[in-house]
Amino acid sequence: MFSLIALMLVGVVAVSLILLRLRQSLLVGYFLCGIAISNTGLLDMLAGEDATAAINRVSEFGVMLLLFVIGMEFSLKELKHLRRFAFRGGAAQIAITMAAAGAAAWAYFGFPWTQVVVVAVACAMSSTAISIKLYHDMGIAASSGARLALAIAIMQDLFVIAFLVLLPAMFGDGAAHPMGPQLIFTAVQGALFILAAVLLARFVIPHVLHAVSQTRSRELFTLTVAGLCIGVAYLAALMDLSLVLGAFVAGVAVSECMYKHRIMSEVGPFKDLFLTLFFVSVGLGINLGQVADAWILVLSITVLLLAGKTLLIGVIARLLGLSWRAATTAGIGLGSAGEFSLVLMGKTSQLTDWAGNANQPLLAAMALSMAMVPVLMDRAPRIWTFLERFCPNFLHRQRHTESVAAQSAPLSEHAIICGYGPVGQALVKALTDQGVASVVIDLNADTIRKLQSEGQAALFADASQPDVWDLVNVSEARLVAFTFPATSAVSSAMHLVRERNHAITIIARTAFSNEAGSLADAGANIVLQDEVETSRAVIDRALGALELNLSPRQEES
Repeated sequence: MFSLIALMLVGVVAVSLILLRLRQSLLVGYFLCGIAISNTGLLDMLAGEDATAAINRVSEFGVMLLLFVIGMEFSLKELKHLRRFAFRGGAAQIAITMAAAGAAAWAYFGFPWTQVVVVAVACAMSSTAISIKLYHDMGIAASSGARLALAIAIMQDLFVIAFLVLLPAMFGDGAAHPMGPQLIFTAVQGALFILAAVLLARFVIPHVLHAVSQTRSRELFTLTVAGLCIGVAYLAALMDLSLVLGAFVAGVAVSECMYKHRIMSEVGPFKDLFLTLFFVSVGLGINLGQVADAWILVLSITVLLLAGKTLLIGVIARLLGLSWRAATTAGIGLGSAGEFSLVLMGKTSQLTDWAGNANQPLLAAMALSMAMVPVLMDRAPRIWTFLERFCPNFLHRQRHTESVAAQSAPLSEHAIICGYGPVGQALVKALTDQGVASVVIDLNADTIRKLQSEGQAALFADASQPDVWDLVNVSEARLVAFTFPATSAVSSAMHLVRERNHAITIIARTAFSNEAGSLADAGANIVLQDEVETSRAVIDRALGALELNLSPRQEES
């Protein structure tokens, strides 16, 4: 077993170094590493079936820790802000994808209904790890497309966690009995477990963590966190519930405590290690010969999955009133299968045998679809440019922009504020105090409604849409301020502004100093870099506290 683990970790490092240079997901590398070990004879040389089974058991910790971290990151407040995207867009994407994938799995493979449902759910999941990283790399993490992707991802996570709870019942000893009473019994058990977890979260866990933190022992804190995760998961197992539900609830239980970020930093490395072993173990079960024999099927599934989900999410985005840019980035980002797709397929393989080893081409296609996302995202600008040029109004609902067009039309000599976060709020207040009229552009419907009720001109719209700048009368404006640090999205919007008003002053913000030049080239008169501005404020406050003045050199910098 230890020789196999050593080979797996060395292989993962080697494959990951190559994939990083190719800008591919490391998750795909873990999967490929398992395939390589399994199909080169190394697995038979170093270990037998007992070692492989032991690896599977150890790697389960990775899934538990993944759910624990997801539970800590889960935020009801964030879900409330994104509820329009989540409950409409997310629910529609999951339902339609499941219906199409389930019908295809039943018609082509002839699976029993339990395996049909697993394939349907696996196809409905997406890789948020890949998409979120790509959004950050492109500088569009704060864009409407990324927000839609995040909302859909939250719904996917909630759905798959609930499904993982039911998975043992579908394939276990109770699978031959009527499911209705069993599901009701499981739901009651789940409610009792969640009640117990709430009581622990309120009256026990904070005091335990506080007592441990007082010892100032990092080792003890790490052991406490591990014990908390495994202990609550074991409590779920004692109640005949899923370990993953227990781990998720444990994460939610500590999500609101003051030690949340420290817990995440302690758990992160262990999660990465054990989850790596899990994805490698999934690859160990792939027979490359069977996949090669079905290569046409693998490619067909990959193309259908990517094209179908990308198109579906794009249509949903348009119906929700988003631009082609947002629709394209959200669709491509969530077009592949995801981490939970491999988790579901792997756990199902442990519970039952797939008819005709049909899981082999399915797993290969899911991994291949994940590898294709970065390649497709590189071509996203060409796609949305084409769509904006030849079908700008297709499926687009302009209800929100039209409803506020009237309040924007009379404005002149005004300021346009893109983004109403903390920076945008402070800027609008300062302008109002000075008697300068302003109009806000934001993608939070609740924020826009609140501003409109207060008499503030506001537009629910995407700044990358050309018609938005006509609605806010940018040709008569004096200032445009982009208050969010999204270089790619802001650069595109600035080109639209400059086309309509060459003399206007544009203020842009960036999180990274190496992006300031590209924003200036795109048309920004003033570029504020977060770290530079923060350092200036810290220096000013520190010297003020010491009753010192800035030196001439510091003033120039």
